[in-house]
Amino acid sequence: PNIRYRVIAKAEAKSQLLTFLEAEHPSDAGIVYCLSRRRVEEVATWLGTKGRVALPYHAGLDPALRERNQDRFLKEEGIIIVATVAFGMGIDKPNVRFVVHLDAPKSLEAYYQETGRAGRDGLPANAWMTYGMADVTTLLKLLDGAKLEERQRSIERHKLNALLGYCETVICRRQVLLGYFGEREHPPCGNCDNCLTPARTWDGLVTAQKALSAAARTGQRFGVAHLVDVLRGQLTQRVRQLGHHRLKTFGVGSELEKKEWQSVFRQLVAQGHLEVDMEGHGGLRLGETGPAVLRGEVPIALRSDTNEPKSPRRGDVPRDAAAPGRSLSSVDEPLFQALRARRLQLAREQGVPPYVIFHDATLLEMVRRKPTDLAAMGEIAGVGRNKLNRYGATFLAAIAGTTA
Repeated sequence: PNIRYRVIAKAEAKSQLLTFLEAEHPSDAGIVYCLSRRRVEEVATWLGTKGRVALPYHAGLDPALRERNQDRFLKEEGIIIVATVAFGMGIDKPNVRFVVHLDAPKSLEAYYQETGRAGRDGLPANAWMTYGMADVTTLLKLLDGAKLEERQRSIERHKLNALLGYCETVICRRQVLLGYFGEREHPPCGNCDNCLTPARTWDGLVTAQKALSAAARTGQRFGVAHLVDVLRGQLTQRVRQLGHHRLKTFGVGSELEKKEWQSVFRQLVAQGHLEVDMEGHGGLRLGETGPAVLRGEVPIALRSDTNEPKSPRRGDVPRDAAAPGRSLSSVDEPLFQALRARRLQLAREQGVPPYVIFHDATLLEMVRRKPTDLAAMGEIAGVGRNKLNRYGATFLAAIAGTTA
């Protein structure tokens, strides 16, 4: 499997995205999915201020602008499309090196389809998602506001639960994805975040009981932020006004940091021990198994996020680890960029997408072999007789000019 699936806890999503792009995809084309049109515009504009060519795409854009942005994405190098789910149907750009979900998708079906737009040339690519409790609340609000029959609403709720389970899983993400679609015979992929950095789990029963007790004693109507303040003994104005500093659960969770408690609550929701009460404005209430957890009748295993790996920065790790899209030395990288530039020039002259000239995989093979004549060039996969006659000389010149 050439797609590396990764899910990280959402903190400062845009900053996390920029770190990921700078470390792993400084000049690659990719797609960033967001839930709302406003978010799309905001992120595209923000990436532009950070030096990236990022174009918005959503159903509310003027059709001519939407088509122009899509055309640029297909025909130019290094373009980032920031989009709602309106983008992607019928798009076949082979060298999309990453698909980002800056907001959690609505279902695993949508996620699998959208991430499948990465790495269609067979080269390694990233499927990278940030996810937090705010995403869960937003998705539940969308579901709650939809005009659905009760049976369909139940189906959509199960789909959302499956997505949460995927986000919080400690086993191979590809196994979870394929298993959801009925394919259960696949071995671990060896390439997702859980395979590369196996999660550590710990006995979380007492911690879970503290979390559920805080939710119960505050009336099952408050969100994660307030419950974490209560557990950590934070004497905020709201805690004081509500009298929650007088509860038995006030301060009983001071051993965990705020980020760690947020992870605990996400996992308890994913496991069904807590539920988001949409009628109660998004507060947390005990799930069906919550009372049994409080009685100590249900074992609780929690994933440790305390040693969550940070995105590597360029130079910290070998290129093939930092950027799964290519494994080139610092000596070969300039040649690859020179070949991409020559390809882009030809594509613009002919009014076609760059991959029509040569795929990235073919350019990478040129870099590795460094052919010096047409005969050697013709032995490279993807260089047929017609392309050899049409483009061979100009790419040989680019190779000679860069390696001289």
